[in-house]
Amino acid sequence: MESVSQNKPVPIRRRVYFSGRVQGVGFRFTTEAIASRFQVTGLVRNLRDGRVEVVVEGTEAELDRFQGAIQDALHGYIREANVSNTTATGEFSSFGIAF
Repeated sequence: MESVSQNKPVPIRRRVYFSGRVQGVGFRFTTEAIASRFQVTGLVRNLRDGRVEVVVEGTEAELDRFQGAIQDALHGYIREANVSNTTATGEFSSFGIAF
């Protein structure tokens, strides 16, 4: 029986709440376009309180690069990003906008 490699990165789930002037500026569409460049799955959506929520799964390194790309592209609109990581569920098959 083969053993499982301990070096394989384990997927995680990251939830990011972006606040600032993040609605009405193309934030969701830009985030979706950025996601297409990364090995991530999940969603982006507007919240009623004016924030944007990103729920994304992938390896920690890939999520770090993805989040960095969002912040680089949209830094003029972001005041704060509140981040939490949990165990990935595998519920997403792609990345898209939730309405």
